[in-house]
Amino acid sequence: MGSGQVTDWQGKNVTVAGLGVSGIPAAKVLHGLGAKVTVVNDGDDARAREQAAELQALGVTVRLGDGATLPEGTELVVTAPGWKPDKPLFTAAHEAGVPVWGDVELAWRLRELDGRKAAPWLCVTGTNGKTTTTQMLASVLKAAGLRTAAVGNIGVSLLDAVLGEEPYDVLAVELSSYQLHWAPSLRAHSAAVLNLAPDHLDWHGSMEAYAKDKGRAYEGNQVACVYNVADKATEDLVREADVEEGCRAIGFTLGAPAPSQLGVVDGILVDRAFVENRQQNAQELAEVSDVRPPAPHNIANALAAAALARAFGVPAKAVRDGLRAFTPDAHRIAHVADVDGVAYIDDSKATNTHAAEASLAAYESIVWIAGGLAKGATFDELVAKSAKRLRAAVLIGADRALIREALARHAPEVPVVDLERTDTGAMLAAVQEARRLAVEGDTVLLAPACASMDMFVNYNQRGDMFAQAVGELGT
Repeated sequence: MGSGQVTDWQGKNVTVAGLGVSGIPAAKVLHGLGAKVTVVNDGDDARAREQAAELQALGVTVRLGDGATLPEGTELVVTAPGWKPDKPLFTAAHEAGVPVWGDVELAWRLRELDGRKAAPWLCVTGTNGKTTTTQMLASVLKAAGLRTAAVGNIGVSLLDAVLGEEPYDVLAVELSSYQLHWAPSLRAHSAAVLNLAPDHLDWHGSMEAYAKDKGRAYEGNQVACVYNVADKATEDLVREADVEEGCRAIGFTLGAPAPSQLGVVDGILVDRAFVENRQQNAQELAEVSDVRPPAPHNIANALAAAALARAFGVPAKAVRDGLRAFTPDAHRIAHVADVDGVAYIDDSKATNTHAAEASLAAYESIVWIAGGLAKGATFDELVAKSAKRLRAAVLIGADRALIREALARHAPEVPVVDLERTDTGAMLAAVQEARRLAVEGDTVLLAPACASMDMFVNYNQRGDMFAQAVGELGT
């Protein structure tokens, strides 16, 4: 079962590691194919028991509170992507010669089940921008008249996409480093690695291991490996990848593109990769103003999406139409309001330093609201690069001292307000302090560079509280 296409699941002993958004669909699909499925789960709370009861009613065996022991007779483990590779369950599987797949690997193996026509995958990964780029890509593909969906780490089940009754023409697939780690046989039509910065190192163990897992997106690519010209590490991953003969390296850049690149010239997104005589010619795709919001990192996202779409043969007009039709998700550099000539921007999704750096680079004079859970991050590089843009900073959250210390080292002239309170009401106080510090023409930017769970349920609630606080400024 370790390699090749599995055609007969009847009676196969499969262990599914973890309940939740990937484990439950995997268990149901495998059970429906005739496998003998056992689900193991670390937790044994009320939610887990409710999920277990649903599966047990179908005839699936569920073991709660024990995710470490490999059930006897297991022939395959299918894991939730977030389970760390060093868990005892996987050690036992390795010692027993039992393969371990993620939900993405399972979907890849099942895509041609029962002779169905498999849709090509256009894959997107990177430290930041994955979701936006994948959604942009899906919008462009739809504008070209293709039946498609944004799937994968974006929250739409890949299993549902590949096993649905009506086949897709092509899939826009967002992949996390976790998912790629557990997807050894994935071979995309084309893929993009948007950027690389330290993230999830507690899971991967090192930056090298994290980059290697991201680089799996390029393995076996058929048409294009899309990389970021400004991030040499992504190009290095292309050089290291084992791709199909004829697969091309395609760069994207915010500057004027060289041959085999997409870039920007005089406010126009242009293609010098998928055109005839690319040494001399370029194809206009869209205007920078067609990208919402037209912040530099979001223009880079649009170029990556355009490169993947063009690799699939999408015409230039569809790129323009798809970008114009795209509406970004909430809390991604979203304009909340203008109050007294000051813009208030919600980028609560900027949960790490790399994302916050891109957000800060989009504005000239900023009152920065930052802080939360640092997840082991350091802030010196972020502050040093952004110092000249900062009018002031308002700090919240459990690890705000780390940012305050970085500001003292690299931007000592920037006024800092340190809010000690850590209840959700701190956001209203932060916005009020930011208003006091801002002058006409400034931007008050929520780009926390930290996770939210010390004070909020998630980054969505954090952004909602920011917007609510801004709304109260005029009352």
